Amino acid sequence: MREGGRVADDIRFDWERGTRARVPEVVLAESKSVEQLLDIARQVLTRRQRVLMTRVQADKAAILEEQLPGQIHYHAQARTVVVSTESPENPVPTRPVRVAIVAAGTSDVPVVAEVEQALHYLGEPSARYVDVGVAGLWRLTELADELSSYSLLVAVAGMEGALFSVLAGLVPVPVIAVPVSVGYGVGAGGHVALNSALSSCVPGIAVVNIDNGFGAAALAIKLLGIGETS
Repeated sequence: MREGGRVADDIRFDWERGTRARVPEVVLAESKSVEQLLDIARQVLTRRQRVLMTRVQADKAAILEEQLPGQIHYHAQARTVVVSTESPENPVPTRPVRVAIVAAGTSDVPVVAEVEQALHYLGEPSARYVDVGVAGLWRLTELADELSSYSLLVAVAGMEGALFSVLAGLVPVPVIAVPVSVGYGVGAGGHVALNSALSSCVPGIAVVNIDNGFGAAALAIKLLGIGETS
C-alpha cells in the first residue's frame, strides 16, 4: 500500500482496451501484492466483468480463493486466475480449431499451459502437441501435414531453440516462437533460445519474449483477426 494512500490509488484499469485493441487488459500478478490483486478483482466483480491474471503464485491464489470464494478460478499448471462470477468454460468450437501449440519437451508445459489458458480466455480453442523436439526429429516430421492444417502455430522451446526453425521450415503457416527459460548453463535462462528464434534463416517466424505465453496468445488473436470485423 502506498504511504498516505490506498491500494486502489495505484490501479488504473483499462476497461476499454478490449474494444480498442481487440485484446483486453490482462493482469501480470507476479510482482503485485495480494492486496493489489484483491482490489483489482473486486473492481472487476463490481463492474460484473472478468479478468485474466497471469503468473499467480499458488499462495496468492489460495488467499484470493479464500477472500472471494467461487469467483477465483485458478489453473495451477498455467499459474493463471480468471476472476469471474461464472466458471470459465472451454470455448465451444464453431469452426475447425485454428491454433496449435507445439512444444519441444514436457519441461515447456507450464508455458504451453499459459498460452492455452490465455487463448481459452480470449475465446480461441487450441490443440496441444508436446514433446516433439528435434532430438527425435521423426516426432515432428510425422506431424508436418497435420500441423500444416492449422491457421497458426505457437512453438514453445528452451535449450537451443532449434524447434522454431525446423518447424517453420516444414509448414506453410505463420509460427510464433516462445523461447523458454529451460536449459543448462550457457542456455542463460532462455536467451540462447531467444537469439536462435531471432536469428532464424526461415521466414515467417514472429518472436515474443522469454516465457511470454500470454504475449504469444495475444499476437495469435490479433493475427487471426486480420480482415475480420470487430
